[in-house]
Amino acid sequence: MFDPRLLDSSVHLTNLALCQARLQADARWPWIVLIPLRAELREIEDLTHSERTQLTSEIVVSGQAVRAVATALGRPVEKLNVGQLGNVVVQLHVHVLGRRADDPAWPGPVWGFGAPVAYEAQALDLAVESARSVLA
Repeated sequence: MFDPRLLDSSVHLTNLALCQARLQADARWPWIVLIPLRAELREIEDLTHSERTQLTSEIVVSGQAVRAVATALGRPVEKLNVGQLGNVVVQLHVHVLGRRADDPAWPGPVWGFGAPVAYEAQALDLAVESARSVLA
């Protein structure tokens, strides 16, 4: 149902009303990817008006979850970034990630910046738990 590149680079958190929320498996940034449960979608304009409203709500709660992850890991978010690119993976998905002035790519974009850094097991567990507690 989902593009395997989205699955291979993230960890399942929960299913929301419209999207599956996944933690991006890159410890450099607290980062959630929202993937609508309808795999045929490519653009936000493919959503109905009510689905677009729901997506906005899910972006907001995902931002809160990103902040919770960052705080739990001792690196509070200074700025939230939200992006829907689709140049590599055309299936509709939205990135919600936390940025800090001292993060490795600041102030530039994170896409294509270096190689992902895997979470240590304990940090991954804490990140997942923190995100799920907000998304529940």
